Amino acid sequence: MPPSATVTLESQALATLRHIRASMDAASSVSVPGAAGLAVGVVGLGAATLSGSTLLHAYWLEVWIMAAAAGALSGAFFVAQRAAGQRPFTLFGSPVRKVFWSLAPCLLAGAVLTVVLVHSGNVHAIAGTWLLLYGCALIYMSTVTSRAIAVLGACFVALALAAFLLPGSEQIRTAVLGLGFGELHVLYGVFERRTAGGVPGLEGG
Repeated sequence: MPPSATVTLESQALATLRHIRASMDAASSVSVPGAAGLAVGVVGLGAATLSGSTLLHAYWLEVWIMAAAAGALSGAFFVAQRAAGQRPFTLFGSPVRKVFWSLAPCLLAGAVLTVVLVHSGNVHAIAGTWLLLYGCALIYMSTVTSRAIAVLGACFVALALAAFLLPGSEQIRTAVLGLGFGELHVLYGVFERRTAGGVPGLEGG
């Protein structure tokens, strides 16, 4: 066999292997669309507005817990919808499961620490704790999603450190939670949609 033919076969084999590896990497990753960030961010901004109001500020913890549930459901919906192009649509399909198991350990820790902080009277530390653990969860989740999620998680961690250093007043607490779970998510959503070229439907709505 001529040397040129051998080189051609090797090139084709390498190209095939690269294609297979790229396909496997794509199958194992999860796309978090901008619509998910926007939806969760809107819920976060709404919670900040409600918990900061005179009528509901005494129930700020309950407001944020309900917002967390609503944000999780809306985010899961758009992640699953984004994957509908590759596989049959299901809210409990593989992409959502990967995201859930990436977030679950830190979110469970956050739930346990919330109970501990409430019973010990350290309510001022809840905002920083939530932001820190959620940021760590996002950084871990970036192993199955994207680098942008890791950057988002790092922003949450930085905001958490600032929250621990700031006075624990109700206004500060509402501001940092709204900045994190509201504005940071919205910024991520806008970034992802612009990265995708702003094509309607490309980011799952």
